[in-house]
Amino acid sequence: MKFQVTKQRSLWWGLSAALIVVSIIAMVISWQQLGAPLRPSLDFVGGTRLQLQRDCTDAANCTAPIQLPDVRQVLEDEGLGNSSIQIVGAEQQTLSIRTSELNVDQRTQLIDALETNIGVFDPLGTQIDTVGPTIGRQIFRAGIISLLISFVGITLYLSVRFRFDYSIFALVALAHDVIITMGIFAILGLTLGQEADSLFIVAILTIVGFSVNDTVVIYDRIRETSKYSRDRPIDDIIDDAVSQTLARSINTTLTTTLTLFAIFLFGGSTLKFFALALIIGFLLGAYSSIFIASTLLGWWRDKFGSPEPEVIETEEVDNNGIRI
Repeated sequence: MKFQVTKQRSLWWGLSAALIVVSIIAMVISWQQLGAPLRPSLDFVGGTRLQLQRDCTDAANCTAPIQLPDVRQVLEDEGLGNSSIQIVGAEQQTLSIRTSELNVDQRTQLIDALETNIGVFDPLGTQIDTVGPTIGRQIFRAGIISLLISFVGITLYLSVRFRFDYSIFALVALAHDVIITMGIFAILGLTLGQEADSLFIVAILTIVGFSVNDTVVIYDRIRETSKYSRDRPIDDIIDDAVSQTLARSINTTLTTTLTLFAIFLFGGSTLKFFALALIIGFLLGAYSSIFIASTLLGWWRDKFGSPEPEVIETEEVDNNGIRI
């Protein structure tokens, strides 16, 4: 049975539009509260991050969870009232602080003040990261440039291999994947304090590559079918192309995301949300290739486009007149 994706394109477009609107709203709220569409990590803004874990080998040290107002008061006393504070872990015995760049003496003074008011910290559970603001800006600039170059390269490649309208709708599908992925992470940043770091840029670039690969497979089938079936309606051709490539798209996405789910569930904290970004992006990439890029191309060709160049079959014969 042929999968008729074009008949329900209003449904696919409406669903995507709703997700994009929610994503943009989340990023706008994030911009108002945090000054950025996503909660930026130290990789981008610079500063010092301290993760401090109470030493629970002494039971008296962990009788109650860490209280946020107590931490905030200590930071204000140290002149660091604008710092970002998170209490993490199921038992809320771990403290994460992001603040302005601190030297060794300032970090030692802050940790001593926190231990006096909150409890002794486990040295093995202490993590300190420091990134200068100049390096943070360079990382952010390099990430944006890489993303723009990838979009330009994809446009040129698809324009040469296919036609310009193919590249436009492929870029629309890519923008769809990137915006929704960013919107989900904006929501995670607002609700769970999840930060976007340099690995998030890597994840976005990987999503772009995966998504365009899926789109190219479907577009290639549409182009080939159009050349040999010029009298068929474009919607019928697209339905055939999607049906022929659907199993391949689903199998590729599932096998990839299964590995990423394993990394998300059992990997370290550094890779956990990197894997989550890839899972979200890969699923969106498969969806947009099937339901967005193909249906937009069909709508455009039906309303404004021209058909593919006709393929003229010719016979070749050798010197003896035998057909080759």
